[in-house]
Amino acid sequence: MQIPTQGPVVVGVDGSTASAAAIRLAAREALSRGRSLHVVHAFTWPDPRPGAGGTDYAPARRAASRVVGEAVAIAQRSTPGVDARGQLVDGPPGRVLLRFSRGAVLLVVGGDALAANGRLPAGSPLLEVVSQAWCPVAVTRGPRPPAGPVLAALDGSAYSVLALRFAAEEAQRRGSPLHVTHVVREGGRDAEATGARLLDEALAAMPELATVRRGVLIGAPAETLVRASRRVGLIVLGPRGARAGGRLGSVAGEVLRRATVPAVFVHGPRMPARRVPAPPGRPSKILRG
Repeated sequence: MQIPTQGPVVVGVDGSTASAAAIRLAAREALSRGRSLHVVHAFTWPDPRPGAGGTDYAPARRAASRVVGEAVAIAQRSTPGVDARGQLVDGPPGRVLLRFSRGAVLLVVGGDALAANGRLPAGSPLLEVVSQAWCPVAVTRGPRPPAGPVLAALDGSAYSVLALRFAAEEAQRRGSPLHVTHVVREGGRDAEATGARLLDEALAAMPELATVRRGVLIGAPAETLVRASRRVGLIVLGPRGARAGGRLGSVAGEVLRRATVPAVFVHGPRMPARRVPAPPGRPSKILRG
């Protein structure tokens, strides 16, 4: 897997306060990358009223168009010079944004709504996007993007390697310090030494990183990373660990629900499985990118 390098920054908007924060962050990210900003609002046609002879959908459609226009205006006011383009797309929000994530360098969505109660229903578009996107997904918090170090949380999985690279590039664009951490559940010389080796191996693969603050944290991984997020401007991690299935991992899920700063869940384009013929009498192998 690799982090996408081509395509626009995409931001999903719905007219809420949370999406306004997402627009401002996405505009800044687009300009810093030299990419265009695509502002996308997913429009679902209202259900007709039972027994009504007909339904006038025009007002709903006009309101949706205003959401897009206002979002583009917010992007241009907050980040002069950004190339912002709006698009109204028919379909369920999660499905629409997943489709756009296939050609994006970054997808940005607002997360303040879940911060109010910490709950994500199984069919949540936010959960669908964060767990299944084809590019990194940034989930905003608060009215404006905060300043501070960029924290990369590593667990030894392939996704955390992508997270480190994304965090390093983001810290360089922002002119912010880069912090790298691994969490071990229990303290002790052996556990901490194992965590330190994991960080050393990850950083050795990126010798271009000259100044990095690294550290092993002790405690329950999810709770520890949520606490660590209070001291940084951005936290970056993979959407699932080395042993997780195709859905959002438990640690990433808690960070999504409870982090106090924007969090980026780093995906890379997934290659379709391909069958490799085997010699007669042996089963074929399935290889995945």
